[in-house]
Amino acid sequence: MKDLMGKAVWDYFHNENPEDLQTETSISELDELPVDYLFRDFEDMNGIEQKALELAHGKVLDIGAGAGSHALYLQNESNLDVLALDISPKCIEVCQMRGIKKAVCENVLDFSGETFDTVLLLMNGTGIFESLEKIDTYLQKLHTLINDNGQILIDSTDILYMFDRDEDGGVYIPAGGYYGELDYIVHYKGESENPIKWLYLDYTTLKNAAENNGFTIEKVMQDEDSYLAKLTKK
Repeated sequence: MKDLMGKAVWDYFHNENPEDLQTETSISELDELPVDYLFRDFEDMNGIEQKALELAHGKVLDIGAGAGSHALYLQNESNLDVLALDISPKCIEVCQMRGIKKAVCENVLDFSGETFDTVLLLMNGTGIFESLEKIDTYLQKLHTLINDNGQILIDSTDILYMFDRDEDGGVYIPAGGYYGELDYIVHYKGESENPIKWLYLDYTTLKNAAENNGFTIEKVMQDEDSYLAKLTKK
């Protein structure tokens, strides 16, 4: 892994000629991702992120912490015990430099030894599940990471709107897989990361998977095609 996201975060934090990231998926064109967006304050976060941070309590695990903006807010403003987790070494270094007391570079599937009252997965948190085939593996892992009265706060987007419709309102969806399974590619300063599998989930599909893996699920918030869900142990 070239860790291009981490390089962009590192460059921005150290003011070393940062450039905007570019991202694309198997169904969308190149899109600019301003690197300063990863350093935004609470006031600049979307409603789903703000709601999740307001609901967070107790000991918190922030999965896919990135530059650490969610973890930093919970640690400094909500006075919570937060651990930032990310697979990007440079992101975790920046998290530490920004003052996050606990930051670990590890894949969530390999992470163990602690349990939490709140687990956060934001900015399309279902993305890390990779595919429908692997969703049970990830949900079973998450089940082991929360306390009996703990919660998982996770967001995603139903991307059905990105597909063409016919005159009758029917949607043209490619055959051979779930429409939310995408290849996601990051570009930075002329380099390209290898494609990663990234999963967008409609709420019903997440609900069925969660209930099949020992969770009760509640939709906490809907914002157009995106939503925030809360999972708790049955």
